[in-house]
Amino acid sequence: MNIVSQKPKVVVLGAGSLFFGRQAIWQMVHSEHLNKGTLALVDTDEARLNKLVRLAKMVAESAKVDLKIEGSVDRKQVLQGADFVVLSFADNTVKYRGIDCAVSEKYGIRMCSGDTIGPGGIFRAMRELPVIMECAKDIEELCPDAWVINYINPSSVHGIALKRFAPQLKSFALCDSHHMPHKKIIYAERAGIIKNKREYTEEIDRKFDIRIAGVNHFTWLLKAEYEGKDVLPSIAESMKRAAETETVGGDTGAKALFNDAISYQLYDIFGYVPTCTAHTKEYVPYWQGLGKLKDSIPPLSIWETEERYKRHDEMWRQVDSFLSGETPIESYMTSFGPDHATDIIENMVAGLGKPFYINTLNEGAVTNMNDDAFLELLCEVTMDGVKPFPVGEMPRGIRGMQELVLDTHELTAEAVVEGSREKLRRAMLTDPLVQSIADADQIIDELLELEKDVIPGHWYTKSLV
Repeated sequence: MNIVSQKPKVVVLGAGSLFFGRQAIWQMVHSEHLNKGTLALVDTDEARLNKLVRLAKMVAESAKVDLKIEGSVDRKQVLQGADFVVLSFADNTVKYRGIDCAVSEKYGIRMCSGDTIGPGGIFRAMRELPVIMECAKDIEELCPDAWVINYINPSSVHGIALKRFAPQLKSFALCDSHHMPHKKIIYAERAGIIKNKREYTEEIDRKFDIRIAGVNHFTWLLKAEYEGKDVLPSIAESMKRAAETETVGGDTGAKALFNDAISYQLYDIFGYVPTCTAHTKEYVPYWQGLGKLKDSIPPLSIWETEERYKRHDEMWRQVDSFLSGETPIESYMTSFGPDHATDIIENMVAGLGKPFYINTLNEGAVTNMNDDAFLELLCEVTMDGVKPFPVGEMPRGIRGMQELVLDTHELTAEAVVEGSREKLRRAMLTDPLVQSIADADQIIDELLELEKDVIPGHWYTKSLV
């Protein structure tokens, strides 16, 4: 089917997730390949939904494009005819991630993000994955040919579940940390190939060969060559230099602290650079504060709930400012930029041939990991499917940790979909952050009790296996 001639329909489930919703509006209006189609926004919070629908209509009208805007609190009303369905919702995620992190800290588990690994990752899947699987059933019924793009953490867990338990759907998962070509430009600057992003050209891009692979949020730069010369040491050295002043004048949130110093330490140990350190530092035990001796880098700071509330409030104030006219709607298109998911949708619709980092099945890209390993890989992405480019071997040490994380994610997906208390416990005790059986059992009990208003009721019945 020629999607372009049919005016593509993109449905966003969770439009009130502002980290994606505002940029999706920007891209759908900006792209000549998308702005004659339909953007359907869905959110269960009707007040927030109405704001986003009104905002999208104002932006489209201001830009004088024919983009059709739809909105509904019921996804079934807008899924019909969808070509792409983006999953980007989260039920009161700031509150519950705060609970996950606070309870885990009581038992010596420090999480700076708490949305992918550790008890935080497992219990976020407990909250979000049941809804994702309900969406999958509706998509299969109403728009079975649509591409389903998961943007909800833990991205790997949810991507694995869609592949395994909804194999009839065309799906892949995303994370915005490897948005191309921005990721490659950052490493070109790190390597000293360019001084700033304005110097980056197609010729430099062709000469600069990088290979990134791993489980989502636990990815590594395995190769970086410019004109055949290894520049990985130069990239690592830039991190070592930046580590000396990295918290001065910058973001001091838990996810941002000491990332360059940690990146260099991991490079010093393994010989490769982590590419998503804000999360990766949470996947390993080194900064959990468990050592007997004082380390040069302090233990992880805990994810800051109140600061996140403030950030979300600021984002909604910005939306309100556009809606009220306090900020001219004409400035919307210069206030935001492209989003990873809608960039990929544009590429698929128009057949632009751009490569993107996708969370999908390995299929031989990493030669010493299983074909069904769910990894974040550079891929060719077309309407016909997702095809990873070759990577080579995953280095020893890193590979072992990858497999442990994958086992935790696989068990989590199975536990949630099957409603298995046995597998939930097994996932928790496979997780690399958990150190005690008794603690794991208590964490499960406490989080089930504290989050019973959003976790499916069947977890509280005696019939569970």
